[in-house]
Amino acid sequence: MPAAYKPISCSFYDELEARATTGQPCTLTYRTEPDTPPSTYHGTIQDLYTQDKVEYLRLADGFELRLDNLLAVDDKELRNYC
Repeated sequence: MPAAYKPISCSFYDELEARATTGQPCTLTYRTEPDTPPSTYHGTIQDLYTQDKVEYLRLADGFELRLDNLLAVDDKELRNYC
């Protein structure tokens, strides 16, 4: 069973929405398992959506990521948002 979802900051969500709206390619830095090195993925955010009370993003190539696994988008780190 997946861990309970922890919503991300609304300000950071706004950063994601801006990139989705403009179609600006970005680099995502994320971690899906605790205590593992972060991974990166480059693409264009196509959609931000909620399913079963969990927020996700979907890139144009079909890659999907739970937003609480996201560490940064480009040079914007989630930990710097409240």
